[in-house]
Amino acid sequence: MHAPRFSQLDRLLTDTREWWQFMPFSTSQSEWEQRHPVLTQWLLGLDEQQLALFRQDAGLLAGALSRWIPQAAAMHQLATLEALPQVERATPRGLEAGIPGRKWQQLQAFNGVLPALSLPWLEWCAGKGFLGRVLAATHNTPVTSLEWQQALCDSGDAAARKLGLPMTFVHGDAFSPQSGKYILSKQHAVALHACGDLHVSLLQRVAECRGQAVSVSPCCYHLIRARAYQPMSTLAQQSELILSKHDLRLPLQETVTAGNRVRNLRFVEVSFRLGFDSLQRCVTGQDDYLPVPNVQKALFNEGFEAFCRWAAEQKGVVLPDTIDYAHWQRVGEQRFDWVERLELLRQLFRRPLEMWLVYDRACFMEEAGYTVTVGTFCDKPTTPRNIMIHAERQD
Repeated sequence: MHAPRFSQLDRLLTDTREWWQFMPFSTSQSEWEQRHPVLTQWLLGLDEQQLALFRQDAGLLAGALSRWIPQAAAMHQLATLEALPQVERATPRGLEAGIPGRKWQQLQAFNGVLPALSLPWLEWCAGKGFLGRVLAATHNTPVTSLEWQQALCDSGDAAARKLGLPMTFVHGDAFSPQSGKYILSKQHAVALHACGDLHVSLLQRVAECRGQAVSVSPCCYHLIRARAYQPMSTLAQQSELILSKHDLRLPLQETVTAGNRVRNLRFVEVSFRLGFDSLQRCVTGQDDYLPVPNVQKALFNEGFEAFCRWAAEQKGVVLPDTIDYAHWQRVGEQRFDWVERLELLRQLFRRPLEMWLVYDRACFMEEAGYTVTVGTFCDKPTTPRNIMIHAERQD
């Protein structure tokens, strides 16, 4: 039963809300220095090598921060998962055609921990049916692949027929009541990295239909239709925590798979946004963070001044002609450095919060009469979203 671990994590996360339930973008360094002077100096004293080391080693970070956050070690321990046992399943040659390398590794790892129940499969939010392709080929059981984009259905169906696989593509909306008819009692439903409400809806449908088994790897917890997180289990519904979409993004902020290009682009975008925010505070006299909409990445290639003019137009801010844009760009870069250090602090809570969400799902399925296993199906470099929830009826 996963209820005890959920309850422990819930208590720890509730007691430490001040350390993670805030927005680094809108948090001033001076306020932190007043409230937490020693911690602020420690954060500011970290060099790039130390920052990188702490980002890669959650245990090391928990040990360092326990001086200020006594719950750190307990949270880290509760958020540590065992690896699920892997079974090597040989795949026919040519099966990986058109599948990116890392995705192929994820598919093989996910398939390697799935129990062989000799049941037909339902592939939820199938895309082109990459996972279904692997399941059909290695288990010799039929796959129904549900996908809402017709073009992806057509592409996946063509590939399956070429490979001679027993796959049936269904064009349907996972949120539609009609999609429930594809969930059968004698069936194993799967979803690898179905976002937010998509994997939640699958678990709810399987529980309603008393499907025999379901295995999901959750992703993008913030992609929900409600304004705030809607707890699934009775236990989570009793929690004091109210999670915004901003909070739900926290577990996704690991960058173990990001290359230098992605990291550099993030530096430019975030520092530009912070620089504009400091500029608009000076111009308007309003000392509040002003978020601006998402924008095509190409705009950042045009430089900081072009971004500021675009952002000002979006938010109705009138910029004077005498602005020293180079100065405000430097301010943004300095603020980026501070935000990165606050994000390091919040990193302590990334996996614990993710496990709170995972155990909420596990408890929901246990309350519905399922036996539930939770563990990792691959290492983090393959994908940081490496958790599998497997629920199975024993009756």
